[in-house]
Amino acid sequence: MSTREWSRFGKNLAGGSGIAELMRDLGEAMAGGGDVKMLGGGQPAHIAEMERVWERRWKELEANGELRQTLGNYGPPAGSPSFREAVASLLARELDWEIGPENVAVTSGGQTAFFFLFNALAGRMADGSRKKILLPLVPEYIGYADQSVGDPIFETRRPLIEKTGPHEFKYGIDFDNLNVDDDIAAICVSRPTNPSGNVLRDDEVARLRAIAEEHHIPLIIDNAYGAPFPNIIFGEATPVWDENLIITLSLSKIGLPGTRTGIVIAAPEVVTAIAEMTGVVGLANGNIGQAVMEPLIRSGEILKLSNEVVRPFYEEKSRLALGWVHELFPDGINYHVHRSEGALFLWIWFEGLPITSRELYERCKARGVLIVPGEYFFIGDHGDWPHARECLRVTFTMPGETVREGLRVIAEEVTKAFQD
Repeated sequence: MSTREWSRFGKNLAGGSGIAELMRDLGEAMAGGGDVKMLGGGQPAHIAEMERVWERRWKELEANGELRQTLGNYGPPAGSPSFREAVASLLARELDWEIGPENVAVTSGGQTAFFFLFNALAGRMADGSRKKILLPLVPEYIGYADQSVGDPIFETRRPLIEKTGPHEFKYGIDFDNLNVDDDIAAICVSRPTNPSGNVLRDDEVARLRAIAEEHHIPLIIDNAYGAPFPNIIFGEATPVWDENLIITLSLSKIGLPGTRTGIVIAAPEVVTAIAEMTGVVGLANGNIGQAVMEPLIRSGEILKLSNEVVRPFYEEKSRLALGWVHELFPDGINYHVHRSEGALFLWIWFEGLPITSRELYERCKARGVLIVPGEYFFIGDHGDWPHARECLRVTFTMPGETVREGLRVIAEEVTKAFQD
């Protein structure tokens, strides 16, 4: 079938995208495609202590006779009732959120949750008008960019940039330029932000909540890396919720990406809509992630594992990677690293880079180092902004020798670019 025979939906989703390229690179590298140093995707590390937990739970499922049902039965499209109840009970007990299982929906990964939410809230409306999703700060998650089934649905804003130390900077929301018009259907942020590791301050979140409430639109907070689990946040960030908020969680970054289990916390009507969409698109969600994790959520062990195993592991990984950057990158290349406040990445800005980060990606790939060019994360029309072509994302979850060698190659290629 030629490209011209695809529908608009088909062209949008199958016509090439940053997230598809990223996942192809990740899949080939993880499948053992040669001596590739994978500093690209969001693959979480294989943490030995967490893997022992998964092995224990699998054996318990088998011993308890639950494995046959987990593998052999469909679940309800909203998710397992007992899993949803366990999630609601944990959040009510630990965070004082006024929620019940009617506020919890399960999806086939967080990516699917956003596909449902964005296309249900924005796009062409019944009255013929068009609505958009506002991203108040780019760079933002690469996986949002190509989710629309119709016309482009994102309106985005450039951040404030503060140089906070030698070779360090931080993004902030430019509230003076955050006008919200009638065509905005929702505001969406990730916290911590993928790619930069930026964690929005509590006061920034409070201002976004107030703006959303004033305009009677939801604020969506993507908590894939955030609190209360997996809590890959290297400082303080208060988790919040009310019925005007939509919060997404995931089992991927705590160590179960293969189960594709996303969780949405929202008003009951949103949960019902997500369940209906799941039924249409995929019948039901996978059972394995829910079955493995349910008793850990019910007992609160998931919080202990997040706070005492997962977060310290990645905080140390971040510290080591930053040290190698400062060791290997010469001052002459004018680099800045976003303050590492959470998630699994370093976001590096090469101010004045004479080539695009896309070209830098190709040069590094030719030497067996996979990174992600920054252009993909500047969703919207930012092609005239040099900063959008001067950044790249580096994952620090791989073994230390892989990360260090990859950073060495990046340093050499950037140095060559500045010298050419």
